[in-house]
Amino acid sequence: QVQLVESGGGLVQAGGSLRLSCATSGRTFSSLHMAWFRQAPGKEREFVAAIPKSGLRIDYADSVKGRFTISRDNANKLLYLQMSSLKPEDTAVYFCTADPNYYGTVMSAWGSWGQGTQVTVSS
Repeated sequence: QVQLVESGGGLVQAGGSLRLSCATSGRTFSSLHMAWFRQAPGKEREFVAAIPKSGLRIDYADSVKGRFTISRDNANKLLYLQMSSLKPEDTAVYFCTADPNYYGTVMSAWGSWGQGTQVTVSS
């Protein structure tokens, strides 16, 4: 089993930036595909970005492409999400997820989840 702990959320003005982190334990980090999802109030959890264990291919939701950057630090077992040019519609709880086998945008297919970190963007 993989344990995931997100951090770095907070309140930021529109146009600002935040960097989220996800610390992992319980399994070799380099053996895991990793991703970020988010869930806004009253909405379903949605895909944000994913990075495979190889790090060679990265995928983004159209809504964040060009503004968000996902990256991983295998040596320190950390996943990051650098968010720039934030918009009020980016307000959500952001979740880190991991899986040794699945890589994609389907939420239910990912095996392990963190508790989430709140990001609030004010207009």
